[in-house]
Amino acid sequence: MRRKENLFSWLCPLLLLALSPGFLAGCRGGKVSQEVTPIVRDLPQLKDSGQLTVLTLYSSTSYFIYRGQEMGFQYELAQQFAESQGLELKVEVARNVQDLERKLLDGEGDLVAYNLPITKEGRDSLTYCGNEVITHQVIVQRAKGKALKDVTELIGKEVYVKPGRYYERLVNLDKELGGGILIRQVTADSIGVEDLIAQVSRGEIPYTVADNDVARLNTTYYPNLDIRLAISFDQRSSWAVRKDCPLLAQAADEWQKSNAASPAYTASMKRYFETSKSLPHTPILSLSKGIISHYDDLFKKYAKEIDWDWRLLASLAYKESNFDTTAVSWAGAKGLMQLMPSTARSMGVPPGKEQNAEESVKAAVKYLGITAQSFAEIPEEERVNFVLASYNSGIGHVLDAMALAEKYGKDPHVWRDNVEKYILLKSNEEYFSDPVCKFGYFRGAETYAFVREVVDRFEQYKQKIKQP
Repeated sequence: MRRKENLFSWLCPLLLLALSPGFLAGCRGGKVSQEVTPIVRDLPQLKDSGQLTVLTLYSSTSYFIYRGQEMGFQYELAQQFAESQGLELKVEVARNVQDLERKLLDGEGDLVAYNLPITKEGRDSLTYCGNEVITHQVIVQRAKGKALKDVTELIGKEVYVKPGRYYERLVNLDKELGGGILIRQVTADSIGVEDLIAQVSRGEIPYTVADNDVARLNTTYYPNLDIRLAISFDQRSSWAVRKDCPLLAQAADEWQKSNAASPAYTASMKRYFETSKSLPHTPILSLSKGIISHYDDLFKKYAKEIDWDWRLLASLAYKESNFDTTAVSWAGAKGLMQLMPSTARSMGVPPGKEQNAEESVKAAVKYLGITAQSFAEIPEEERVNFVLASYNSGIGHVLDAMALAEKYGKDPHVWRDNVEKYILLKSNEEYFSDPVCKFGYFRGAETYAFVREVVDRFEQYKQKIKQP
């Protein structure tokens, strides 16, 4: 009898489940609607896990990888905030602003560390908090000559812009002024906003438009630019969290108030928006004596270890530091060969010796030799270009450029006019978001020019400085 009771008690729940509408709908191929209770992940839960996941976008002002290091103004602020809460920072990169918001609401991240435009619609699902800034669009022009000081002076002027919001703003401004702005749309996929800024600096085009933070950052590369003429109303932008994270929002707000004047925040501001990225030029110490620098003996000693001409190593050192052993770059690279701190450590530079000339050259040569091994399949005469590019950008971006070159029918083992073309394009979203790219945004114009300058100066050294 007990056996029958046990069987009945076991079958009853199954019969009830089988007769339920949800189960029947599932058997008929229908969908079962289930209410899923969202997982709360506010500040206390984050502290229990020990990790803060921030969402951001690749860009020159938010997040990118440079010489193997995570960098970017928004990234550094997020790192400072995470440290203030005792949390480890994890970064997830979204495709665009819409994807940022979707990932946040879906719980794929805890905080958006990006200049997210503050909108009435956004307030329905997000809490804006933390690093809040005022942004607007500006005219980028050369400072030399008579710079425009009023939007009415744009009438009759050619302004080059990409399709999208910059173009739309110019069209609206043109209507407000009664017409006359000569708006030139630049539709080439290979040209981005920062490429247009560079063209203005070189005098190839007269004017373009950019957000003030991007324009300000670019003045550190091109000091001949004037970005004072605003052409749009101010737009408030901020970080954001989900509505169910009030404690995280409060912590971000409190951190922003207390951190805005801190040494760390100030240092980040200076690094990206004030420190000049250009160096003076004095490439030969004494032409008559055949001396390139005070460190020629070191270049001659260590260049042999990787079968380089010492004058090529000298050209690299000049490009990196202008032969200044005390140089510290905006990114934190130090010494004669401008090694990043983590690279210096891994190459055996003792702590505190980063600005010792011999330690710097010895470590740099070791790093160059290791990097060359990663390009062993590339012919020797080409390999130096890939090694130099990797020294400047980090090997990941070079591998991305090689993958893009191969995808678009160029030779991935030839630098000039092949792979270098795609290192340039890594600043454009269409290319750095391509599935073959693994390392995201990069300001490729720097590496493109870097390789050419080092190699061209090496050729000059060979003509002017005799090989002993």
